[in-house]
Amino acid sequence: MIQKSVLIVFVCLFSLGIKAQNGDSIIIKKIADDVLINGTAYENLHYLCKKIGPRLSGSLQAQKAVEATAKMLKEAGLDTVYLQACMVPHWVRGEKEKGYVQVGNMPKYDLHLCALGNSEGTGKKGITAGVVEVKSIKELDELGDAVIKGKIVFFNFAMNPAFIQTFKAYSTSGVARRVGPSKAAAYGAVGVMVRSLASNFDDYPHTGATQYNDSFPKIPAVAISTNDAEWLSKQLKLKMPLTASFTNTSTMLADVISYNVVGEITGSEFPREIITVGGHLDSWDLAEGAQDDGAGVTQSIEVLRVLKATGTGPKRTIRAVMFMNEENGGRGGEKYLELAEKNKEKHLFALESDAGGFTPRGFSLEMNGVKVIKIQQWKNLFYPYGVYDFSVGYSGADVGPLKKVGAALAGLVPDGQRYFDIHHAATDVFENVSKRELNLGAINMAALIYLVDNYGLN
Repeated sequence: MIQKSVLIVFVCLFSLGIKAQNGDSIIIKKIADDVLINGTAYENLHYLCKKIGPRLSGSLQAQKAVEATAKMLKEAGLDTVYLQACMVPHWVRGEKEKGYVQVGNMPKYDLHLCALGNSEGTGKKGITAGVVEVKSIKELDELGDAVIKGKIVFFNFAMNPAFIQTFKAYSTSGVARRVGPSKAAAYGAVGVMVRSLASNFDDYPHTGATQYNDSFPKIPAVAISTNDAEWLSKQLKLKMPLTASFTNTSTMLADVISYNVVGEITGSEFPREIITVGGHLDSWDLAEGAQDDGAGVTQSIEVLRVLKATGTGPKRTIRAVMFMNEENGGRGGEKYLELAEKNKEKHLFALESDAGGFTPRGFSLEMNGVKVIKIQQWKNLFYPYGVYDFSVGYSGADVGPLKKVGAALAGLVPDGQRYFDIHHAATDVFENVSKRELNLGAINMAALIYLVDNYGLN
């Protein structure tokens, strides 16, 4: 008799679950239709890219982007739009970088290069020295002062093409850019050239932040294109006399004030429980920051716009946050956490879009196993919109600090096969974003936010 009762309860719960999912699929279809027909993400992205352009922290363009996205959030009809002040680094690239390689008596080979973010400048005279190639930090350590001192270190860390997940290749090879200059300086190097973190071969250098260690000299650091890296590596194997020269006039100025831009819809039942969705507003100065991260910014605005437009809740307070300074400091994410702690806010869930506006494939879940299982139970609702992967992994740099206050985190995972062709390069422009793909990302983000808001994660 007891077993029969348990079976009846199970069947009832299963039936209720089916009915709930059917109702949810109708709501998500309503969200999708509105985004595809009335969505504003693509037009907002066009404005960010073409009317404002590069938005490096501390720049005039970054301030214009703050003002523009605050206006976009207000036009989306949100309950509240406000700014969170934070101090950010103010690094200036300076004049266009120049460099060349001299091999024996051959004509000079002009390099396609750019300064790494936060790099010290060389001054007008530049630096000229012999070149030492290394393909791992271990190799650098083994060569030591005897070989490195007085030289330019060439970090030729190619992204591993065998990794299907391109972000894994980026993370593995990125150590050269992140800590290479300080590691080389510890052995007396006078400068650094880093192979661009790109998955393709072309003449575009890719910038990105380096992190100096104050224990060592801050030596100038540039990235060279993948084509130039391949060429230089071949020349070094010839064992002919070879020197490299480059000039960059970049400098780090005093910190300046900037802002996170926040828009929210107040929850009807649990207004003190907060769900965050966001991307970073700043971008590198070589291009328009379309994929990185204009796409995530405009998708996040679109999530709240469509929830408001379709009358889809929310029960909990939903925030869209345009984080400032992800690229070369992370100050926006830190400020958001600081204010969350100060105001004793209850953060339930945070979703970040910072992997480009390509076709969405899934979500990377950074939370405990119980919550992962609950989200994975919703997988069928996402299949019609191209999303199928709900794996445990990394969420994002800006929402990451919220782990400290117990928030469950996630990151949108688009198809990343082409992302590192243009990441941090002059090719990251509006024309390389598909409206259809951008909207599909926003649809899936809005669907996940709706489900977490409606059902919670406990």
